[in-house]
Amino acid sequence: MTRKEALANARKILIKVGSAVLTGEDGLDLQIIEQLVDDISALRERGFQVVLVSSGAIASGKHRLGIPGKLKSIPQKQAAAAVGQGRLMRVYSNAFGKHGLFVGQVLLTMSDITDRKRFLNIRNTLFTLLEWGVITIINENDTVAVDEIKFGDNDHLAAMVANIVGAHLVVNLTSTDGLYDRNPATSKKAKLIPLVTEFTPEIEAAATDEVSTVGLGGMKSKVLAAKKVTAFGIPYIVAPGRRPGVLRDIMAGKEIGTLFLPMADHLKSRKYWIAFTLRARGHLVIDAGAKEALVGEGKSLLPSGVLHVEGDFTIGDPVSCVDEAGATIAKGLVNYSAEEIRKIMGLKTAKIEQVLGYKDYDEIIHRDNLAVMIQPPVKP
Repeated sequence: MTRKEALANARKILIKVGSAVLTGEDGLDLQIIEQLVDDISALRERGFQVVLVSSGAIASGKHRLGIPGKLKSIPQKQAAAAVGQGRLMRVYSNAFGKHGLFVGQVLLTMSDITDRKRFLNIRNTLFTLLEWGVITIINENDTVAVDEIKFGDNDHLAAMVANIVGAHLVVNLTSTDGLYDRNPATSKKAKLIPLVTEFTPEIEAAATDEVSTVGLGGMKSKVLAAKKVTAFGIPYIVAPGRRPGVLRDIMAGKEIGTLFLPMADHLKSRKYWIAFTLRARGHLVIDAGAKEALVGEGKSLLPSGVLHVEGDFTIGDPVSCVDEAGATIAKGLVNYSAEEIRKIMGLKTAKIEQVLGYKDYDEIIHRDNLAVMIQPPVKP
């Protein structure tokens, strides 16, 4: 698949722009923001729908308050975000207003999208804003987010929003030219990887954890986000955000940045939500036969395939299935609690009622509530 073929049907684009792109020595880099807005407005004129996930609130607030160095605590970051988010939106509103476009702000926490009803409400709101032609600007709600409800960084927020809005393409604008085979900051031999067709150990090893002084997500975070996005069947591009006309050039099919091709067998929206939005409450260690049944045959998880139960969870909770080496195979919503599964693991389905005194389900996780997170092997 060529780059032009991968982007041929992309009409709804999610653009993520990081703090390292948006900020400069004087806080927000207004020239870069104007440049980004000009690009997005040009795409809108060509009929594209655009959703923007934008960092920059904390950095903007820090500068506005004259705070040097790194913020040391969560309350400090939240307070800086409270100051900076309003300024960030005002800058965007003024810039898009020159093109006759309105902006809307949506601030999210992880708990907003782990609850299925709220997830659907958010999706309906975002679809309405798109229908109205509003440029929706999304950010994590830093003023209230704590570890339990944080996305981690806006790379992962963007990956989840891509699922919510049904994006056709995700473009992650960053401070580098794309993914390199090694860290370009420490090696002159580093080469840009223009195309990623699968997530090999070499690709994952090429991504570093190093981050900028104003950002949270390094290249490793972007590769992990790319894995989530491509699992939903969406192409994902990491590109240099400060390059003039970068978005227009990308949509013209020019070889810019790194393109991650979508997986051939991708997840549907609900299973994507299970796999990548819900946080596992525990783990089920499964044997080789169960792994083959889940990955190779698309079957449900039965008690006979479970070797060990980790964690304390209840009926309906999201639980990861891992193999004996500890690799995550799938995630699903369980029909039995951890305590119940410990009693029936390794047993045939016919034995469930004999052991528990009842049998509500044959399966520990039904295949309709199970998202397989690795690609099945190619059969000869």
